[in-house]
Amino acid sequence: MIKQTRAVLTALLITLVVGWLYHNDALYNVEVNFVDRMTKEIRTVDSRIVIVGIDDDSLSNLGQWPWPRSIHAGLIKRIEQAGAKAIGLDLILSEPSQDPADDAAMQDVLTQSPNVILANTFIFPSKQEDAGSLKYDKLLKPVYDVGEQQQAHINVFADRGDIVRQILLGVPTKDGNMLPALSVRLANYLLPPTKQITYENGMWKQGASTLFTNQKNQLYFAFAQPPGGYTMIPYFDALNMDPETMEGAFKDAIVLIGPYSVGLGDQYLTPTSNATKMFGVEIHANMVQSLQDSRYYQTITGSSEWIGWALLFILSLLTYWLTRRARPWLAFVLFLVFFIGYAVIAILANVLLNLLLPFTYPILAIIISYVISIVNRYLAERKERNRVTSLFSRYVSQQVVDEILSSQEAQNLGGTRKNVTLMFVDIRGFTPLSERIEPEEVIQVLNEYLDLCTQAVFAYEGTLDKFIGDGVMAIFGAPIPLDDHPVRAVRAALQMKKGSAALAERLTEKYGYSVSFGIGLNSGDAVIGNIGAKNRLDYTAIGDTVNMAARLESNAKPGQILISQSTYDLVKELFEIEPLGEIKVKGKEKPVAVYQVMGEKEK
Repeated sequence: MIKQTRAVLTALLITLVVGWLYHNDALYNVEVNFVDRMTKEIRTVDSRIVIVGIDDDSLSNLGQWPWPRSIHAGLIKRIEQAGAKAIGLDLILSEPSQDPADDAAMQDVLTQSPNVILANTFIFPSKQEDAGSLKYDKLLKPVYDVGEQQQAHINVFADRGDIVRQILLGVPTKDGNMLPALSVRLANYLLPPTKQITYENGMWKQGASTLFTNQKNQLYFAFAQPPGGYTMIPYFDALNMDPETMEGAFKDAIVLIGPYSVGLGDQYLTPTSNATKMFGVEIHANMVQSLQDSRYYQTITGSSEWIGWALLFILSLLTYWLTRRARPWLAFVLFLVFFIGYAVIAILANVLLNLLLPFTYPILAIIISYVISIVNRYLAERKERNRVTSLFSRYVSQQVVDEILSSQEAQNLGGTRKNVTLMFVDIRGFTPLSERIEPEEVIQVLNEYLDLCTQAVFAYEGTLDKFIGDGVMAIFGAPIPLDDHPVRAVRAALQMKKGSAALAERLTEKYGYSVSFGIGLNSGDAVIGNIGAKNRLDYTAIGDTVNMAARLESNAKPGQILISQSTYDLVKELFEIEPLGEIKVKGKEKPVAVYQVMGEKEK
């Protein structure tokens, strides 16, 4: 239960941190790079979407801009007579012409042609009161008397970096109406009645389907063509086409008329090009194409932002929980599955559902969750290692603990031949003493003697192999090789003998009976390693060298330190040693020479 709670709390913390970045769009540049890749979808365009551009050649032939309105009226009339479905003017006609006759000609054409859409332009403040506000300072309306259906706005909001990625479907006016975008008006001329784009009860819809826009009525769309991708008919050429050519170019078409010259401005960067700008009239043409193809994208922002938060929490929890419990290699595989899996899901949601899921933030949550799980695993293993080390150090020397924890080989069955000195220690007289005192006191006395042995062995870097009842087995020279292991073993034995004197005196005073050590030492080759079963290992030494040390200990009298010939040859220059002659030991056909260590020689 504690692990589950920790996992949930960790996921909540990651969600809060990454969610704050998500809510504030802190990684905008990274996130929008994914959006651009998803929405950059070059595709065939409808030939019925036609651009008439006010280009440099037309300006050269017709003179300085602006041109007389009567020229526009004449072109609109010719295009309509050619059979166009609708004509959208990406031109601001909010001021009367200097020639009233021009305005009269224009008004006459607009009255007779209800399928001509005129541009409205909103003047917005440099900064809105809140992120979802669309309050404007001024609305530039056409000066001509036309109905609502012949009006649309041509405003385009560029994102950070001055790149256009979204359609502003509509702007609420101060009189309470919603003024649609020029692209919306024109797209409805191409769409069947069941697929018309409408604004009803505060929601944008295409047919029966709701379009989930952001707070500003914006919708991501996929550009169909890069800058210059649409076929553009120069304004001057359109004016001078013969009727037959006009009909071939404009029959059943949606015609957009707008600036197509750098000198007239009206250019924006788009996801289709990092450097080349696109004319506004081309952007509107791309918007019409995307609305016709339904190649726009729902996002989970605004009121649906909670879905993004839920995604962050679920992905954080699953990634942390599963990778924390799995083995390291499997945890990495799971991390890749989540990482790649979510990327695939985001792409499929875009392709199949026209849904733009947040990409950078969930991926970041997955990465952070995996990293935290690895760090927690490392800290937990360190803690467990320290716990095991502390516990294990009570039974064996620190050297054995370090070797077992650091070496994989130390955890397997088998051993290595090494030259070592074996020590066996037994407490002489302990059995009679245990019969005279209480069990609790027996344990106390035994612990004091065994602690004395342990401290002496560790003081000279020996390995406390095991406790054998009221005795001790120790190894000098393994697992850490020691060139002077016989000398260290003898000095450890002398320290035990010296320390036992004080204990013996105290026992005599308290119980009228004392005990002392019998110690046997032997040097030689032995097999050192893990002996036992796969699930139960015992680090120890085996071989004749071990048996000989044990036999010497069994022959040692209370207070005696007996060493073999091999040990004597290695330490005789440093210690006072008395030969005891040869004795018969179990397992040996011939008697063996035995020596008693009396103490260190004076320097």
